[in-house]
Amino acid sequence: MQFCHWLSHTWIISSLSNSVVGSTAIELTHYFSLFMLVGSIVVIDLRLLGLAARKRNATELADQLFPVMWIGLALNFFSGFLMFAGDAPTFYINSVFHIKLTVIAFAVIFGLIVQWNVRKWDRPTGIPIGAKLLAFVSLILWVGSILAAVEVPALTSVG
Repeated sequence: MQFCHWLSHTWIISSLSNSVVGSTAIELTHYFSLFMLVGSIVVIDLRLLGLAARKRNATELADQLFPVMWIGLALNFFSGFLMFAGDAPTFYINSVFHIKLTVIAFAVIFGLIVQWNVRKWDRPTGIPIGAKLLAFVSLILWVGSILAAVEVPALTSVG
């Protein structure tokens, strides 16, 4: 908790949090990078489920979209950390925020599993049912992470 208080009062975090331009830029970066992250993984998951880009090879699609996903994740993590840092003590004790982070962690793990295995699953005979199940769970987790993120301020007045 002491670290959270220190973090929220550092000059750079205080400057960004108290600046309309700085905080707006951070929020815009956070939302845009979320679209990059979730949008790219959703397209890949939907391809594995056979619901999108059916004429595209899953491996080629993944090769094109996974770099976008990782850039989105990096920008989202960085901007999310800056948003957290501005009110770290309040976020630190917020149970809904912890749920959000847990869901995001699981979503990233499932995204890694999909990335590591998409080449193996992309067969001329079709995508294995286990791969489709993992893609479905990945979709549910990303939707859950978005819903949890929306609920942090709605339920707790934090954020």
